[in-house]
Amino acid sequence: MPHARAPRPARKRPNRYHHGDLQRALVQEALRTIQAQGVEGLTLRAVGAALGVSRTALYRHFADKSALLSAVAREGFRTLRLELLAAWDQGGGGRAGFEAMGVGYVRFASAHPAHYRVMFGGFLSTHASDPELMAEASGAFNALVDALVALQRDGLVRRDDPLQLARFIWAIVHGIARLAIDGQLRGSQDETEALTRFAVDRACTGIGFRPS
Repeated sequence: MPHARAPRPARKRPNRYHHGDLQRALVQEALRTIQAQGVEGLTLRAVGAALGVSRTALYRHFADKSALLSAVAREGFRTLRLELLAAWDQGGGGRAGFEAMGVGYVRFASAHPAHYRVMFGGFLSTHASDPELMAEASGAFNALVDALVALQRDGLVRRDDPLQLARFIWAIVHGIARLAIDGQLRGSQDETEALTRFAVDRACTGIGFRPS
């Protein structure tokens, strides 16, 4: 009589996350949740459950919801800074580069609305103790300040306080960005960019832009 084969042990489902991948996946899942349900609808446990990871693995990367939101905001500010710098460089500096930064800012918000809501939704003021987050936020803002300082150095704009000039410009493009991601601008992306160019052009008059 042939010996009955011992049943094979059930194969463990391979973990699809390798070192460093789970943290990225958690941030991406958080962004999907924020886009669908807002920041208020985000919970750390639900994000982990959506990815099928254990609570131990989850808390190894993020101690709580606040830590996860910090990671989202850091990524957003870093991406915004790089896109602003790229716009300035691609525009060749000067007025063209400055206008490209304005358009690039609104494009970023339109392409990354979940990031943007976390970055500017009152979250940052409660996380001043996160030095990495504050550094990324300052870096994004300083991309605009540095551009204005360069324009002042070249004699292209008036020599007002560059921080105040930067806040003035930021207020303009931030307003358009929020209207765009909140669905208050009913037109196409091209129409939103046309409005941005119009607003930045008028702002250039306000800051005393001179012909290069």
